[in-house]
Amino acid sequence: MGNRLSKIATRTGDGGTTGLGDGSRTDKDSVRITSIGEVDELNSHIGLLLCEDMPADLRDELVTIQHDLFDLGGELCIPGYQMIKEAHVERLDALLAKYNATLPPLTEFILPAGSRAAAQAHVCRTVCRRAERAIVTLGKAETIHEHPRQYVNRLSDLLFVLSRTLNRYAGGSDVLWQHERKRG
Repeated sequence: MGNRLSKIATRTGDGGTTGLGDGSRTDKDSVRITSIGEVDELNSHIGLLLCEDMPADLRDELVTIQHDLFDLGGELCIPGYQMIKEAHVERLDALLAKYNATLPPLTEFILPAGSRAAAQAHVCRTVCRRAERAIVTLGKAETIHEHPRQYVNRLSDLLFVLSRTLNRYAGGSDVLWQHERKRG
């Protein structure tokens, strides 16, 4: 990976470009930089989620996901480089199976609500979907590996399941959408 930053304000981006991990420069609004930014924002929202009360094993799994997301940002920062592999996607599949097995089947849509931790998990889910869209767009413009796209797709599903899990951990349940509620 590239050099570690020892100086934050370099002024090299004042003209609207930024450096990639391979030493090349690109526009700050390029699809690659947008993808990196979306992943970074997701990682920050997960950091906020980690401020909430949750089971220790779930906390550890989210910290591992934060490290994965940092690696994903590194992969996106270096064209042609690969850090996220099939094993990362498979780990998320295993977490999905683990947490989904403890939940009742869904019979109705749910609202992004409930406990504060569950609501924050939903925010993470929606930011993850935005990151996924950015990575798909990047993949249409440049060659990237398939695992980053698969990883964020799986992660958004996991964050949905974790929101349900966190509502139960807080003593609540899903907040159901009431399609026949009184209007007005």
